[in-house]
Amino acid sequence: MRFLLLFSLFSQFLTMPEATAQTNPPIGQKSPMVTFSFRMKPGQDLKEELDRVVREERIEAGLILTCVGSLTDASLRLANQEKATTYTGHFEIVSLVGTLSLKGSHVHLSVSDSTGRTLGGHLMPGNKIYTTAEIVIGILPDLLYTREPDPTFSYRELVVRKKKRK
Repeated sequence: MRFLLLFSLFSQFLTMPEATAQTNPPIGQKSPMVTFSFRMKPGQDLKEELDRVVREERIEAGLILTCVGSLTDASLRLANQEKATTYTGHFEIVSLVGTLSLKGSHVHLSVSDSTGRTLGGHLMPGNKIYTTAEIVIGILPDLLYTREPDPTFSYRELVVRKKKRK
């Protein structure tokens, strides 16, 4: 009898919404998404133009959905390096990924050369468009991305918050 009483009380506790909300904080935030599509032209700088779009469109939480195109110069900050490395030649953009925000973006670029050798790293200024860059950005209107120091390494890392309703 005692077992049934304890089991009944325990079962009720597990189904209480406030109990699960306190022990399982959200691991992320949801938002609808709208898209913004555009094309960059020869000679434009990939990073500078992305930053300009973020400013002009007032993107507070965005992501790069896709990008195809080519570069004549590639400038990447490679893993665990402080400064950019610049490559000259003709490169295909094989990947452009990252988060975008007025409060700080974080974008990685991968390019391949004419032999298929692929390089990747942090997107830096100095990536000049060769023929085109066709880009689609997702914008998350219910969210705000900021960058705050993380105590683990003291880098400014992504913090995702729900926007306050007006």
